[in-house]
Amino acid sequence: MSFTPDFPPKLTPHDPRVLSKTTTINGKKYHYLISAPPAGASSSPEPRGTVLLVHGFPDLSLGWRYQVPFLVSLGLRVIVPDLPGFGRSDSPQELTAYSFKNVSHDLLELVASEVPGGRAQIEKEGGVIVGGHDWGGAVAWRFALWFPGLVKAVFSVCTPFWAPRAGEFVPLEKMVQTVLPNFKYQVQLAGPEVEEKVAGEEKIRQWLSGVYGEKGPDGEVIFTTEKGVLFENLPKMSGKSPLLDEKEMEYYVQQYVGNDGGSMRGSLNWYRTTRVNYDDERELVKQLESGGKSTKTMEKIVEPPSLFVLALKDAALPPAMSKGMERYFEKLTSKEVDASHWALWEQPVKVNLYIGEFLAGVLGTEEDAKL
Repeated sequence: MSFTPDFPPKLTPHDPRVLSKTTTINGKKYHYLISAPPAGASSSPEPRGTVLLVHGFPDLSLGWRYQVPFLVSLGLRVIVPDLPGFGRSDSPQELTAYSFKNVSHDLLELVASEVPGGRAQIEKEGGVIVGGHDWGGAVAWRFALWFPGLVKAVFSVCTPFWAPRAGEFVPLEKMVQTVLPNFKYQVQLAGPEVEEKVAGEEKIRQWLSGVYGEKGPDGEVIFTTEKGVLFENLPKMSGKSPLLDEKEMEYYVQQYVGNDGGSMRGSLNWYRTTRVNYDDERELVKQLESGGKSTKTMEKIVEPPSLFVLALKDAALPPAMSKGMERYFEKLTSKEVDASHWALWEQPVKVNLYIGEFLAGVLGTEEDAKL
């Protein structure tokens, strides 16, 4: 496969280097990709560990296409699910199916089903390595809180950490009005309008190409963090993204069209879980307290070695959101890339380099990360 110094080898849709599988966990169907080093590729007969990669919105498991071959080259087994509401995974009606707690528990079961020896082997390996982007970054951080003894390391690209709320519930609308004005678009996504107006193949193609960087003839955009989706600009999108090639775009469109009859209801449900996550995390707060953590300061509540890769041009998750987050970690490494929200695709070499350097320390090797 051809590549340049700025763009390493990547997975393609239906790539033979990965297996595409489905399984049912807690009544929900999950589709996922899995890849591992070929037998005899290293001196070790088994992978050096297991990596779980979690995507965000609007994305799919293929969103990690630049990272999967790289991680496999490091001798790691890599598992990449489509989250509930996305791709070939189910889109349940109940919002609890999309909570950080329930998805984290589902994904632990998924990983255990693919690791020979299951949970016991995961423990023997020192835990799973969890990485996330966007909503997947939030899942990765929470996975590390729910299962600190089963996580060897955790990393997030773009998504900063925020602590579970120990106080009273704050609705999304109030958060936007007070401390998170950059989340104003989430109020729109949580409502009915986007679900109603972005449906069917034509609209989904226009939406995806626009959110993935296409602009109209006069520079029109279809999304801002201030206003959300600009429906009047959808017809101005040709369906060609500067970040995805033609085959990738077609794959993304068909995966979205094929989920829930061409509705984005499932993927948008992630923006409707503010209350669900708050209620779930009453239990998490108690778990932290029982483990001797201060739920007043939340200091050092994330125990596994952690990496955060900040995207300097991310309008949805701007750099200011990560200010002071180091207090929540036992050991945090912070890096940054000159990229927008789509840092995994815009700066894959640097992202891979930072992940590789981080994992070299975690895995106890002095070998240079292979690019």
